[in-house]
Parts: sequence; C-alpha cells; structure tokens
Amino acid sequence: MTSPAPSTPPIRVLIADDQAMVRTGFRFFLDAQPDITVVAEAADGKEAVALARRLRPDVCLLDIRMPRLDGLAATRLLAGPDVAAPLRVVVVTTFDLDEYVYGALRGGACGFLLKDSGPTLLAEAVRAAANGDSLVSPSVTVRLLRHLTAPERSASAEPPAEERRASPEPSAALTDRELDVVRLVAVGRTNAEIAAELYVSLSTVKTHLSSAQLKLGVRNRVEIAAWAWQNGQLRPTPRT
Repeated sequence: MTSPAPSTPPIRVLIADDQAMVRTGFRFFLDAQPDITVVAEAADGKEAVALARRLRPDVCLLDIRMPRLDGLAATRLLAGPDVAAPLRVVVVTTFDLDEYVYGALRGGACGFLLKDSGPTLLAEAVRAAANGDSLVSPSVTVRLLRHLTAPERSASAEPPAEERRASPEPSAALTDRELDVVRLVAVGRTNAEIAAELYVSLSTVKTHLSSAQLKLGVRNRVEIAAWAWQNGQLRPTPRT
C-alpha cells in the first residue's frame, strides 16, 4: 500500500511587536490558519533580529515603533541589500506615514500593512511573502506611489543614484494584457484580485508580472507600479 504524499509544511512566522495584546491577537488568528504557524514572538527589535537569525522563519512580521531597535532598522538587518541570506519581512504598523512605507520597502520589506487592515489581509500578506510575492495595504498604495514618483524629495528620502532609473521605453514593449496587469498592480490589487478581475488564473498573472518586470527593467511590483504612475498608465482597465 502506497503511503500518502507528505503535506506541505506550514509557513513559519515570527511576530515582533512591543504590545503583548497585538502579538497575542496575531498569533491567535495566524495559528488558526491551516497553512501557517507562529514559531516565535519578540517584544523589541533586537530580540526579533536575534530570533530571526537563529530560527530562520519563512516570514517575519515586524512592528515599526519598538524599543532598543525599531522595525525599519531590524528590516534592514534581516532583509536589506547587504544581507547575504535575506529573510522575508512584512512590516505591520499603526502609523500610516509615507516615510515609513518608503523606508520599509527600500529596507528590503516585501510587504507593508496597517494593523487595521484586518486579519484576512494579514494572512494574505504572510502567504504572499512566503511565495516570493509582495503585498502593500491598498489604502496606502496610492500615497506610496506618489511618494516614490514625486519630482522632489528630501535628501534623506532620495534613493541612491544607482536606484534612480530613467523611465523605460514607452508601453509599446508591453502586451495589452501585461498593461492590464501593471495598471491593477498600480492601484494596489493583489495577484488574486487581479486574476479575479481579469478572469485569468493566478499563474497567468504571475507570468505577466514577470514578463513586465523583465521588459521594464525593474526589480519588484512596487517599481512596476511606480513606472505605471510615471508613464500615465493609470486609466480604467477594461473588463473582457
């Protein structure tokens, strides 16, 4: 008799927040998901970095305002460009501030959520991060992109010269369907929402995103969305 195939192991999550009630709430909901398990909690940034480096969770959920080491600094230590084996970090915070969103994503975070986004979006962000995708709260996406594409930034917010890219060639390089996907990314849709809106499979959405990323010479969906804003692509996407 053939033994059943082993099930996929659950996504291992670390939660870092200085409020015990928040950690408890996140753990309660995430542990209730059949595909997610919380493996550690931390009450400050230094503890979070130490636990993450030791346990190597699949996803780290980090608050921003924590004692000893804030979440943005912890993100850079765990997922920044100089980290040899970066972890997947999702920043979850109460504070809806442009500089926090920008700092988190530039520091290597693959997601940014507000704590009032709700538990369903939290689980979705964990799954997206574990799958190598990213999710930003739809409520902050538009402001994030305005911040990234603003003609003038303060010196402290401006990215390094090698990260300031010239606008790619016009959208003729993208297919109509790739443009549809890009426009929906730019208004904060998740891959699942894009698939539902365009009546295509999730794998098709991922294929279009990968192709668009390659053609535009950008590194992630945030830069894809920024390109759409910079190049006037934010117009209604027709349903087919």
